[in-house]
Parts: sequence; structure tokens; C-alpha cells
Amino acid sequence: MDQKHKVHEDDAEDGLVRPSKRKGLWLWLRNSFLTGIVISAPIAATLWLVWSFLKWVDGRIVPLIPKGYNPESYLPFAFPGLGLLIAVAALTLLGALTANIFGRTLIGAAERLVARVPLVSSIYGTVKQIVQTILSQQERSFDKVVLVEYPRPGLYAVGFVSTPAQGEIAARLGKDVIGVFVPTAPNPTSGFLIYEKHENLTYLDMSVEAGAKLILSAGLVYPEQSKAQPADSKRTA
Repeated sequence: MDQKHKVHEDDAEDGLVRPSKRKGLWLWLRNSFLTGIVISAPIAATLWLVWSFLKWVDGRIVPLIPKGYNPESYLPFAFPGLGLLIAVAALTLLGALTANIFGRTLIGAAERLVARVPLVSSIYGTVKQIVQTILSQQERSFDKVVLVEYPRPGLYAVGFVSTPAQGEIAARLGKDVIGVFVPTAPNPTSGFLIYEKHENLTYLDMSVEAGAKLILSAGLVYPEQSKAQPADSKRTA
């Protein structure tokens, strides 16, 4: 009996199955490779998105700069992010100019002119209302994460509290009805706006950012639970 068969018999006698050194090395290499992907993929994706956004902005703003004022015309290297800096400066200047009486008068005249165009007026009014709601410091949009029974009783969807019902909706359904935006996974930019009574919502402790990560990952990235809550309780804000 050779040495190889003797080793196998010893393993059979003590009842233990020992992995070979080659298999253990392969598992270590595979786990290390997957760990490297997990660590590097978010960093690479973030850098790629930022760089793509800078190139997209530069490609549309830098060509508008006269050649004599364009730093790239006399510098030996490109200036990444120049278009973004110019856009930020231009928007800041526009906001400062419209803060006075002359600027507000000019903007008001332009809005009245746009309001006379049928299709453009609807688009402009909708976009302006959405932007003002998002950037408003008085009203916080999507500040709570809730569970709502949707699309039928017994099934629960993650939603974000919008605003209490107003106008005709509040008159017909009651003032205790709240608007809830239920996004679709893994694309939270689309979804459904539903109205539900306040007592039928289950408020969660997780932040809006954690809820967005939960939806983006299709339930794979789950935030840590900060407080133990009864599973059958309906909690309010």
C-alpha cells in the first residue's frame, strides 16, 4: 500500500473529511476576488457617474464660451468640471438678479408670456410646482417611510409620505387622508401616488435614504433596526 492510499485510510478511520490544500487555496482566492468586487464596484460606479456627468455638462457649456475667455484654449491641459463651475456661477447670479424688484418684474412678465402658450404653460407650471415643492424650506417632502397595504389587503408596500390631502381630494375623502408615493423597485423614479387614511399606515423608524436603498436593491440591502417594535402595531409619527 502506497503513502497516498494510507492517508485516505487514516481519514476514513477517524471519520473526518479534510479538504485538500488545493481546494482551500481556490476557495480563498475566490472569496478574495468577490470581496474585491464588492469593495471596488461602488467606488468605480460612483467615479464613473461623476466623471460622465462632468463630461456631459462640459460638452454643452464649454463650447458656448468665447475662445478668448476659454481657459482650455491657452492651457496645455483640459479643465474638467469647468462647465459645471460656470453653470453653478450662472445659476447663482440668476438667483441674485431675480431677488430684486426689477428681476421679479422681468420674471413675472416672462411667465405671463409663457402662460399664453397652451402646451408650454402646462409643462412650465407643473415643473415649477415640483421644483418649488422639492426645494422649499417650509415643507419637507418624503420625510417619513411607511408600510401601506398595496395593491391589495394582506400585501404591504414601502412608501414615502408626501403631503396631507388638500383641495377636492380632502373634501371628498376627509382631512385625515395622506398622500403616499409608492415607488417601483428597483427604479424608484416611477411609482404610484395613493391616498390612505392616517391610521391605516405603519410608520417605520428607517430614514428616507434607507428606504430608498431598500427599494433600489429590491430588498437586498436592509437597514439595521434601531428599536424593537411589535410586529402587529400601527404606529403614528
